[in-house]
Amino acid sequence: MKDFITAATFNYPHEIEILKHQLNLKGIAYYFQNETATSVAPMYSIAFGGIKLKVHANDLEIVNEILNDLNGNQNLKIV
Repeated sequence: MKDFITAATFNYPHEIEILKHQLNLKGIAYYFQNETATSVAPMYSIAFGGIKLKVHANDLEIVNEILNDLNGNQNLKIV
């Protein structure tokens, strides 16, 4: 996972499910740092620094477009 950078940070595991689907559709390599830990103990999310979306620097522009599209959706709020 060399050269992967943080593209976004989330507080709770349920906030990343639709995003995972969108990233998979685009074929973007990614991982969520702290996802498992916050799934087990959601109250520790802040202590862990949240769930961090890690992507390769070359994919950052596409990922930001996906995040902006999802944030523009009135029924979905990504923090």
